[in-house]
Amino acid sequence: MKKYLLLSVLAITALLNQAFAQVPYNAAIPNGPSKKAVVSEQIGMTEVSIAYHRPAVNGRSGKIWGDVVHKGFIKQGFGVNNPAPWRAGANENTILTVDKDVKIEGQNLAKGNYAIFVAYDPAESIVIFSKKIDGWGSYFYDEKDDALRVKVKPVPLDKSVEWLQFEFANQTANSAAVVLEWDKLAIPFKIEVNALQQQFEALASELKHPRGFTWQALNVAANWSLQNNYELEQGLAWANLGINNFGGGQEFAALATKSLLLEKLGNTAEAESTIKKALPMGNLNELNQYGRQLIRAKKMKEALEVFKLNYNKNPTQFVSLLGMARGHSATGDFKQASEFAAKALPLAPNESNKKTVQGMIDTLKSNKDIN
Repeated sequence: MKKYLLLSVLAITALLNQAFAQVPYNAAIPNGPSKKAVVSEQIGMTEVSIAYHRPAVNGRSGKIWGDVVHKGFIKQGFGVNNPAPWRAGANENTILTVDKDVKIEGQNLAKGNYAIFVAYDPAESIVIFSKKIDGWGSYFYDEKDDALRVKVKPVPLDKSVEWLQFEFANQTANSAAVVLEWDKLAIPFKIEVNALQQQFEALASELKHPRGFTWQALNVAANWSLQNNYELEQGLAWANLGINNFGGGQEFAALATKSLLLEKLGNTAEAESTIKKALPMGNLNELNQYGRQLIRAKKMKEALEVFKLNYNKNPTQFVSLLGMARGHSATGDFKQASEFAAKALPLAPNESNKKTVQGMIDTLKSNKDIN
């Protein structure tokens, strides 16, 4: 009897070992009824994503916050049994990933992966970003793993959200609000980046590669500094590098960019001598674009002079005629502007341009600027 019992135990053990051997070590834990989701957004040049599980209200409306989602920190009787916040979702940790340094509610958070937890309070909740991301729920939460805590105010919702969700709201070039919504409450936190700094660093990095050994790429970078009024000294350095080393000294676009940078930096005399050298090199479109740049810079008389130069070189071209209309309009001579716009109208290359010019003519008849 003992022999048969031993054989049975051995057989069962073998079957169990075989079954467990077929389960991969990194097998995903079943998610149950909660849905798995990932949302992402690019803020500036930073990729922000949140991976999480979405529990349902499931008939518990009005009982989620303060009940299903406990208030503050509590001991849950499992895991390390530390006072713990809510897991900000279901199942495995909700994970925030940022591929560059950011600010959250004005505080610095380095690039990386973080588990999100929430210590809920109806007046002011705490959103926690933890460096420990491989937990289940908040059973193994330890405050020593916190990378950042921020305080935010929960916001009531007009309609109930059945399945918990994260979404991005109030986007700008430099920021967005990440909003956790469930039942009739939202918990938002703001993520900010320095978009101009990121773009500047990306340009500087790009110029270390082969493209950076051309006047064209250096002029793009210099013009970016000009248009964004950012790191103007470095923009001028890029412009000079292209002009002095890679043939930009014979190109209108390169010299014009340098002139405008010098003007912004207060070096008016050198700016004027640089553009004086550049103007004879300009073609039809380059002179037209430069004239429009001057209008945007509120240099109306200088813009008109450039448009006149372009017209004298190209008296029968649609672009130069329209440039004269813009130049005269910018200086308040709407009658002259109308005459040049009328001359440009029959030369418009397509129907869309014709509609645009006709709209300009109508605007000028009302003595309004077309720029």
